[in-house]
Amino acid sequence: MAAPKRGRSASAQSKPGRSLALILIAIVVLTGGMFLSGHTTPRLGIDLAGGTSITLEAKADQGSAINKANMDTAVEIMNRRVNGLGVSEAEVQTQGSNNIIVNIPKGTNSKEARDQVGTTAKLYFRPVLAQEATGAAAATPSPSASASKSGSSSASPSPSTSESATTGEKATSSTSPSASATAQGRAASDALKADPTPSTSTSASSSASPSASASSGAGTSADAKLQAKYAALDCSKQAQRTKAGEGVKPEDTTVGCGEIDGVWYKYLLGPAAVAGTEVDEAKAVFDTQSAAGWQVTMDFNKSGSRKFADITGKLAQNQLPQNEFGIVLDGQVVSSPTVSQSITGGQAQISGSFTQEEAQSLANMLSYGALPLSFKEQSVTTVTAALGTDQLHAGLLAGAIGLGLVILYLVFYYRGLSLVAIASLLVSGILTYVLMALLGPAIGFALNLPAVCGAIVAIGITADSFIVYFERIRDEIREGRSLRPAVERAWPRARRTILVSDFVSFLAAAVLFIVTVGKVQGFAFTLGLTTVLDVVVVFFFTKPLMTLLARRPFFAGGNKWSGLDPKSLGAKPPLRRTRRPVAPVETKEA
Repeated sequence: MAAPKRGRSASAQSKPGRSLALILIAIVVLTGGMFLSGHTTPRLGIDLAGGTSITLEAKADQGSAINKANMDTAVEIMNRRVNGLGVSEAEVQTQGSNNIIVNIPKGTNSKEARDQVGTTAKLYFRPVLAQEATGAAAATPSPSASASKSGSSSASPSPSTSESATTGEKATSSTSPSASATAQGRAASDALKADPTPSTSTSASSSASPSASASSGAGTSADAKLQAKYAALDCSKQAQRTKAGEGVKPEDTTVGCGEIDGVWYKYLLGPAAVAGTEVDEAKAVFDTQSAAGWQVTMDFNKSGSRKFADITGKLAQNQLPQNEFGIVLDGQVVSSPTVSQSITGGQAQISGSFTQEEAQSLANMLSYGALPLSFKEQSVTTVTAALGTDQLHAGLLAGAIGLGLVILYLVFYYRGLSLVAIASLLVSGILTYVLMALLGPAIGFALNLPAVCGAIVAIGITADSFIVYFERIRDEIREGRSLRPAVERAWPRARRTILVSDFVSFLAAAVLFIVTVGKVQGFAFTLGLTTVLDVVVVFFFTKPLMTLLARRPFFAGGNKWSGLDPKSLGAKPPLRRTRRPVAPVETKEA
């Protein structure tokens, strides 16, 4: 068994050029990929490149209190949302008991991330009781009463939002230019008195006398306030849009705003029939079969599918606009499609002249869930990279000084062998840089100050591996062996020590990466990456190169400048194999 092993070892060591060619090819391929991708420099974190820092203040929501559990849940959801957008090195962490700090690096889609991190993303499907244009559009003839932001459901036989659910023709009811707030309040009162569920009677928004409205038992104080709120609501004003759905419970009747082709409409909305928490998955898709463009498709869970089929079946029996349901996200109506029949199958679509970014943003928020608390944007600060750049320069200077001292030590102590160590450090540095540049667009890795520290620490780890191997070779020479067998005999023991040492470093980096958050993870990731590269470089570059140099007279002959001079190392006399003396054979005389 031993003989074949020696034969394979000898065969492998006779071709060290293969290993060198392999790692050089890998360097060329990775470097070429870096240039072809256009990412020739590593992506920088917020402390080096600058960016945006957002402070969010938590507000108690309906049924939710500001506590550690809800704050931690909010941080986790915000992290998933931002990561879903591909924003690298974004930091989301709590500050105090009711604040969350979000740091978004420059050069990423930080605007979209800013729009998402504080968005509660509470989605409800509410029946529409009344709807009309506001602002300047209210003084001109209104488009269709059902002219809502295009919306449809995937199980529906293509119901158009601009068509009547009963006739298939466009509704043409219009609002008089002289319509007053009193008329709007009367319409709201009629809608509130009407049952939003199916009715065989005429639409609840048909004209009703003021006396009937006043004498109705539904004219409670709460309804009167809602009527007044609806009549006074002007959705063309940002301040009113923001406050329209504040503090509303899912079971409440409420008002909301929605934009249709640049015109803001106000809605009177019934209690929520289906909640966004009953959406299993949401995706942004492009509809190639119609002019709808980008849409958000949703798959409901079992409970949501049943509720959605029930409410659409009821709404399909009503007249405009009460055969519409409003898809309300954080108090804003993003779509209000008409319904012509009960929609089963547990699927629905939200379409509304979305851009690709808007559709993906909405799908992202729905997929990762609603925040347990509402958040108010307290401050937005632009972080400059001036301080980080100064610190980076200081860190790079420290790294250069450290590298220079390591090289001086290697040259002074190992002389010719230092060429092997310097070449190995160069290869390790090239691989580290190229991989950092490629990992930016691939997995969102961004270089921050702790990551730079990890790369500097890696210089010592890499140099330590060379020193272990060199010392093993020297030990073999001190035992009286020549260089070529010393190189091969030293390798198994040095290899074992290097692997154990690097395993401990990698384990420490892995644990640090798992148990920490934020910038410290950058240090752990870089330390782990460079540790793995150390093993690759030692096995595929340092050892094969040493094998080749052992065949050169300068090193094999033990030149005093090679660092392997037997005399200066105090070597024993060369080991020689000698025959055992043969004892004389005594013969008896005859």
